[in-house]
Amino acid sequence: KSHEELLIPSTPCRAKTNVMFLKTHKTASSTVLNIMFRFAERYNLTVALPAGQLVHLGYPKTFLASFVEEFQVIGQNYNIMCNHLRFNPSEVQKVMAANTFYFSILRNPIPLLESSYVYYKDSVPAFRISKDVNEYLASPMKYYHPEDYKQNIYARNIMWFDFGYDNNAEDNKKYIQAVLKEIEQNFHLILIADYFDESMILLKHILCWDLDDVIYFKLNSRSQDTVQTLTLKSKERIKAWCSLDWKLYLHFNQSFWRRIEETIGFEKLEKEVNHLRMRQKELMETCLSDQEAVGKDHIKNKALLPFQSGATDILGYNLKQDLDNRTLRTCQKMVMPELQYTSYLYAVQHPHKKRKQLGLPLLWTSFQEK
Repeated sequence: KSHEELLIPSTPCRAKTNVMFLKTHKTASSTVLNIMFRFAERYNLTVALPAGQLVHLGYPKTFLASFVEEFQVIGQNYNIMCNHLRFNPSEVQKVMAANTFYFSILRNPIPLLESSYVYYKDSVPAFRISKDVNEYLASPMKYYHPEDYKQNIYARNIMWFDFGYDNNAEDNKKYIQAVLKEIEQNFHLILIADYFDESMILLKHILCWDLDDVIYFKLNSRSQDTVQTLTLKSKERIKAWCSLDWKLYLHFNQSFWRRIEETIGFEKLEKEVNHLRMRQKELMETCLSDQEAVGKDHIKNKALLPFQSGATDILGYNLKQDLDNRTLRTCQKMVMPELQYTSYLYAVQHPHKKRKQLGLPLLWTSFQEK
C-alpha cells in the first residue's frame, strides 16, 4: 500500500454477524466458542446448535445439516455456528448464509499432541495402552492400531481430521498443496492459538468487532501439574508422526503473520494487545474472587464446573459474591464452560425442547433470570 492510501481515514465498518468458526480440538477453541456465544447474545443472533441431546454437531461424524437443531424449520437463517464439527463445506453452506465469514484456529502440533495425550488418555486406545507421551512417541505404531482409527483420531493429525481430511493419509507434496489450497478457499481466516491475543486483535479488525467482543478469560485450560514434559526427541518425532498437521501449521502460521502485517501492522498490534490485556485484567479484578483460574476441587459453584477429562484437572473460576445483577450476568457468561453455555443457549433458543442433560449438577436457575 502506498503512503497516500494509509492517510485516508478508514470508514467505520459494520460488525459482521454471520460467522462460522470451525472449532478444532485442543487449540484454545473453547475460549473462542465462549467469545462467539457472548457475541451472539449481545446482538441477539441465532446459533446453529446441536440437535437433541448432542453437545457437538455430530462430531466425529462428517457434518450434516440435519445435526443442527430445527434446521428443517429455520433453514439458512442461522448467524453463528461454532460447536465442534468435522468440516464438510457443502453441508455447512446449507445452514449458513451465503455471506458468512469462515474462520478457524490452529496450534503448534508439538504442544497440541501432549495436550491431547493427557486430555484423551482414558478414551483413546493408542494413549491408554502407552505409559506416557514420550513412550507413545518413541514408537507410535506399537500403540496406534489401524483398526481403531475411529477412536484414535486424537492420536495423530487431529487438525487435519477436523478440517474434514484423512488424518492417516500419506504425506505427499501434491496432496498437501491441494488440501492447503482448498482450506484457503473455504476459510477467510486461520488464527494461531500460540499467539492467542494477537489472533483476537486480528479477528476483531477483520470482523469489525469491538475490543469487548474479543475479551476473554482462558477457558478449559488445565493445571500445570498435569503437563507432561516432551523430550527433544519426542518433539522431533511429532513433526514426522503428525506431518500433515505440521505442514498445515507452518503454512498458516506464515499467512497469519502476513495478514497481521497487511491488516494492522506490528506497532499497532502491540498497542492493541496491551490494551486487550489491560482490559482483561480489569475484568478479572471485577469478576473473580481469586485473581486466576482454580482447580476443579476449588470451584465453589458447581454449575460453573468445566467438564473433566482424562488425567487432567480442568480449571475454572470463582466469581465474587456481591456483584450487582448486570455485572454478575457479564461475569457468569465470561466463565461459563462450553457444555453449560451450549445447554443454556439451547434452552433460550428452543424453549419447547427437552433440556440437554449434561450429567452435571447444573443449577440452571442461577442462569435463567434473563
